[in-house]
Amino acid sequence: MRTALALAAVFAVASPALAQTRGTATDIANADVQALAKTMSAMPGGDELLRVAGINNGEYNVGVAIVHRAKAVNIAASLAHHQITEIYHIISGSGTMVSGGTIENAKDTTDAHTISVVGPSAAGGKIAGGVTRKIGAGDVVILPPDTPHGWSEVSEELVYLVVRMDPRKVLKPK
Repeated sequence: MRTALALAAVFAVASPALAQTRGTATDIANADVQALAKTMSAMPGGDELLRVAGINNGEYNVGVAIVHRAKAVNIAASLAHHQITEIYHIISGSGTMVSGGTIENAKDTTDAHTISVVGPSAAGGKIAGGVTRKIGAGDVVILPPDTPHGWSEVSEELVYLVVRMDPRKVLKPK
């Protein structure tokens, strides 16, 4: 009997904690991903947010974007996002990515679109001392905050989905 009462007391105390909702799931349909990618295909490059969701009742945000890069050689542009971790999943295409090292002539960007989709960032020219490797369809790349990154070449038109972990909530829910 005492055991039953003790268990009842534990469940009575624990039930409200178990019932608390940490947040809700966010679904993004493949049709939405493909539609945005298609609208970007005529551009030489682009980065557009598909969705920004508040996680754990607003504890942090996660942004999902589609990025398009047209075929190009000898690209001399790079970025490093100060507050956001990015996770790339390459949907199609291939290229040579450079990350790490130092951005030549880096300056904090003032471009409003860049700041709205990736948060405060430094932008500049080529990356000196970075790691260079071929990236293609199906590959996943994780870029921590303040990690210089860019493409030195796009061999085949690239389309990739980017998940942006935003603990400081610089991206606005959409």
